[in-house]
Formats: sequence, structure tokens, C-alpha cells
Amino acid sequence: MNKLNSIGIAKEPKDTLIVVAMSGGVDSSTVAAMMKNEGYNVIGITLKLYNDTKETSQSKQCCAGQDIMDAKRVADKLKIEHKILYYQDRFKEGVIDNFIDSYLNGETPIPCVQCNQTVKFTDLFEEAKNLKADALVTGHYVKSITEGDKTEMYRGIDSNRDQSYFLFNTTKDQLNFLRFPLGNLLKDETREIARKLDLNVADKPDSQDICFVPNGDYVSVIEKFRPNSISKGNIKDMKGKVIGVHDGIINYTIGQRKGIGISDEKPLYVVKIVADKNEIVVGAKEHLVKTQINLKDLNIITNDKNDFEKELFVKVRSTGKLIKAKIDIKRTSANVNLLEKEYGIAPGQACVFYSKDDNGYKVLGGGWITK
Repeated sequence: MNKLNSIGIAKEPKDTLIVVAMSGGVDSSTVAAMMKNEGYNVIGITLKLYNDTKETSQSKQCCAGQDIMDAKRVADKLKIEHKILYYQDRFKEGVIDNFIDSYLNGETPIPCVQCNQTVKFTDLFEEAKNLKADALVTGHYVKSITEGDKTEMYRGIDSNRDQSYFLFNTTKDQLNFLRFPLGNLLKDETREIARKLDLNVADKPDSQDICFVPNGDYVSVIEKFRPNSISKGNIKDMKGKVIGVHDGIINYTIGQRKGIGISDEKPLYVVKIVADKNEIVVGAKEHLVKTQINLKDLNIITNDKNDFEKELFVKVRSTGKLIKAKIDIKRTSANVNLLEKEYGIAPGQACVFYSKDDNGYKVLGGGWITK
């Protein structure tokens, strides 16, 4: 039997067919080049997800027109096969519509999780399988460790770039098929590899905006797709007194301080959004403190149930810290008891579970915050 290659498959690299998800950025381009240089049989696939109007070389979005051209140039340079899949309709239904519904329900959505789950790791996963690929490789900054036919996910070693929060909803079957070569690299190291390989995207800016929300103006996106869905309503204090009027609940997120339009002796924050009454509730910072979270639609990806007997940590926003917690799982839902105070936890965000072992912080799964 052949020994395992660098991505944990018992084949010679030249006999191993891999699909690389190429977004046109430096990370996925570098991964494609690394795999090609190691002798793997590589097919690059780029997804066209939306009809963009921002098509400049300075674009900080992903999956836009310029990005597709950049991916094509890299593929040509590497002399690998390159495919473009046109998934605009699927993306609109699975991601954009969900994003809009979530905001109109008073939530704070994270469309990158939905995109990974409904398009990238479902449709692209299926396409890779149809091509008889041995693995689907991406440029995400997460670690995966495969033993036998089971894979576990860990935070990437670059804590500033770790993307495990966005991948908690990956299924076990998908995870077993996925590989993440950048998990043990720092971002600066990735860019240096890209420069040494003379890739034209080595110094390309990272994606920052949500791809279909140019300049972060999500309100205009909702107005475009759902005109007449936004209406004025009351702003109330913690005692239920009406103290102002808002221009639509989509303009507010939990924990927001600026732009509320109400002045007081102490700074006011958005504490609650009551969608069915079209109301915003504001209060002092201490009113944002939470220690209890309810979750729905759990997804557990660890292969070891004993992980939940260890010291557990959760992350309640993509830019947040790891917080010690106790987790009470009830089939598809969970109650989370935070052992440290946390401010501004918002429904619609994900709560991701971690435990720690010799390999780092392991992703156990997670769920969606309801309250």
C-alpha cells in the first residue's frame, strides 16, 4: 500500500486528482500553486456567485468579475485546468434571500457561513465528486487532521486569520473530503510563497466586504431586493417608554452605539430588536451583558463525544474571543452558560464550540443564536 501523501491520501501525488476552489485571491491561488508544485493533478474551479458592478483591480470583494479573471490568469500560469461555475441563482436563493430575511427578523446574519454551506461545500462538493476528485482543497485558514477515514477541524495557527468560525456548519462527509493546506501558515508566509512563485495576486488586497454588499452598505441591498419592507417604528428605553423613532430596524444591530439618534446623559446602546413590533430597545452598556445563550439547528462535527466532557470554549462572533462555557445539548438545540461575561450577543450569529488538546483548539460544532 502506498504511504500517505501530504494531504493524507494513500496515493502518489501524480495519481491524486484534487479540485481547488479558486476565488481569485492570494490564499486560494497560493494553494493551487503549492499543490501543482507538489505534483498533484489539479483542477481549479471558480464560482460566479452574483452580478457585480465593482470590477476593479482594487476590489476587496470575492467572487466578483475581476476575481474570476485573476483566478483564470493564475490557472493559465500554473497550466492547470480551470472551470467557472455560474451559481448566481443558487447564491441568490441560498445566501442573499436568507441574509435579507434575517435582517428583517431583527437578526444579525453571517452570510459567509451560509455561502460555505449552501454553495461552496454543497454544490462545489458535488461537482468535485462528479469529477472523481480525491479531495476538495481550499485556502481557508483552518487546520484539519485526518486519521483513517475521519477528519477533525482545528483553528488555524494564525489567530488573526483563523476561519474555523465560518466553517462550523460543515458536515462530517464534507470535512472528510476537504483539505486546508494553509492551516499551519501565517498570512505573511502565504504572501511570501505567492511572491516566490511569481503569482500576480501576491499583493492583492484581502476580501473585506460581503461580496454582494459593496462598501458595507447592506441597507441599500435590502432596499433593492425588498422595496417597501422598511418602515419607521418606536425606540423604547428599558422601561418601555417611547423615547424616539427609528427609520427601520435593519439600520440597527445589537450593541450599536453610534447612529441611534437618541441622546442621553449616559451612552445608549441597542439592547434588543423586536421585529414583530418593529421596535428598538436601547439601554446602558451593562444591559448588554449576557451569560445565557439559546441555540437552534446544531451541527456537531467532532468524532469524539468525550470532547464535551473537557473544558469547553465558545465563540459568539467572528471577531470575538474564546469564552469558557458549559454546554447543555438537547438534540438539535442547546443552552450555553458562559463562564465569563460577554457584551452584545446578537441573534442570527453563530455560537461555535471548541475544546483544547495537543493539536490546538478543536472545532466541535455549533449552532445559531436565537436569544
